[in-house]
Amino acid sequence: MTVNRRGLLALLGAGAGAAATPAKANTTTAYAYGHGVASGDPLQDRVVLWTRLTPLLGDPADRISGSVKIGKDQGAVTTVVKTVAVETGEDRDWTVKVDVTGLEPGEAYIYWFEFSVTGGKSPVGRTRTLPAGQTTDVVLAVASCALYPNGHFNAYGEIAKLDRVDAVIHLGDYIYEYGGAGSYGMESAVAAERPHDPPHEIVTLADYRRRHAQYKSDPQLQAAHARAPWMVVWDDHETANNSWRDGAENHDPDKGEGDWSARKAAALKAYCEWMPIREPAPGRTAEMANRAFQFGDIASLLMVETRLTARSEQLDYGRDLPIVDGKPDFAPFKAKWLDPDRRLIGPDQLAWLAGELKSSVGAGRTWQVIGNQIVMGRAAAPDFKAQLGEAKFAEVLAGLPEDYRRPVARLSALGSSGLPYNLDAWDGYPADRERVYGAFRAAGAHPLVLAGDSHAFWANELHDAGGARVAAEFGATGVTSPGAGDVIKGLPLDSGFMEKNPEVVFTDQAAKGFVLLTLTKDQAKAEMIAVSTILSEAYEAKALKTFTVTPTAGGGVSGLAEI
Repeated sequence: MTVNRRGLLALLGAGAGAAATPAKANTTTAYAYGHGVASGDPLQDRVVLWTRLTPLLGDPADRISGSVKIGKDQGAVTTVVKTVAVETGEDRDWTVKVDVTGLEPGEAYIYWFEFSVTGGKSPVGRTRTLPAGQTTDVVLAVASCALYPNGHFNAYGEIAKLDRVDAVIHLGDYIYEYGGAGSYGMESAVAAERPHDPPHEIVTLADYRRRHAQYKSDPQLQAAHARAPWMVVWDDHETANNSWRDGAENHDPDKGEGDWSARKAAALKAYCEWMPIREPAPGRTAEMANRAFQFGDIASLLMVETRLTARSEQLDYGRDLPIVDGKPDFAPFKAKWLDPDRRLIGPDQLAWLAGELKSSVGAGRTWQVIGNQIVMGRAAAPDFKAQLGEAKFAEVLAGLPEDYRRPVARLSALGSSGLPYNLDAWDGYPADRERVYGAFRAAGAHPLVLAGDSHAFWANELHDAGGARVAAEFGATGVTSPGAGDVIKGLPLDSGFMEKNPEVVFTDQAAKGFVLLTLTKDQAKAEMIAVSTILSEAYEAKALKTFTVTPTAGGGVSGLAEI
């Protein structure tokens, strides 16, 4: 099916059960619903509902009061089942968020906001509470990595059109912090149509708010938010590239970017304001994004935080790998890499995860789904020179942009070392990964790991250090963010990863899209849904690959089967 913007907007107004087009603001209203509606963090009896009042005229009021109405769509008639008072103000950038309680489990609802200052009601959104008890199946869309200037959000548009989706899991890089000309993604053919706002790298609270506002102005993203509840977690670009506990690769206090803790706090405040995520409980910091969701007797979804809470600084081949007599000296690097004191999620979150795994298995749920930002599978660097031959490799290398030649040559040289392709993933923290695998085994879990960040599709079979298969992993590619296959042309990336790494059953390093995951008591099915283009608002979507996996007795999972 081919979809363009006009068709998408028609779909948005297709009925009470779909997202309505926003009420038009007249010239006398002070506010409009310029960023759509959203819902998130559903439980059996509650869900978070969100919108934003966009100031239009004059001086905004300090506090603005209104309501949200929750109803059931019964054909031609909508029955309002709950009305909740809400308010907002400048202190939270006029975003509106309410945790609506007293709902029924496993029920579909529609909702809309009403503020008199807008001259009308908000768009209508659809949401759903989590099921309780015996459940037939669960359908989840898994997305990550949407770089606004690099292309149109067609994957979000496709999620909005799904016949069924119970929830959307977004694994991070919902926004990017980069600036304008010369920044990441700005070489795209559509970047001039979609430049970042503000046009500089974002650092302050005002900057982060403005960037969130830009992203949520996109109609395809609005449609996906209005389609179903979201469970979200940040990765690095919601703060700064390659962030860790005490800093980030893309944060430099000496270049006027200030204190890291201040920048992080500003980014997280804006994130909490603009995203349909439940606010942290008293006594918990906003960094603690780990939380659990129960889908009847089918699955537990366990969202983990791998960036800001406990992560040690990433190793870097250019900085940390010694060169002796013109050759890399791997021994000291491997000692650092394997150091058990280097942590990714840390002891507190690991204890929480272990407890949730045991609780889920004890409650009789089949699947323990790990919503995590980064790829967990082992993916050693391919030896491109060995694959292509020295002459062909030199030819391909010469054809790459100058900035890519040295890192590509270095990665190929790593091919014989067994070292990871990506040190910013779980591959860079093997000791903590083994601890997680130990928690999987101790609980007798049937784990399905979901991953984002890599801008590539992955279907991986995960093995512990002893060689036992402990989990399956499905990696969602980017919505628009460029993958290695987009920027490194002429190298056999996909086949290189699959041939080099026994855990990698499938990868596509260039496709754009999302993973559609269907869970039953007997099987998990993952469809790699790819859109044909991000350079046009007209696109087609199809499943590149579909894999199934089944639970095995006593814990663990089967191998992946392609269908």
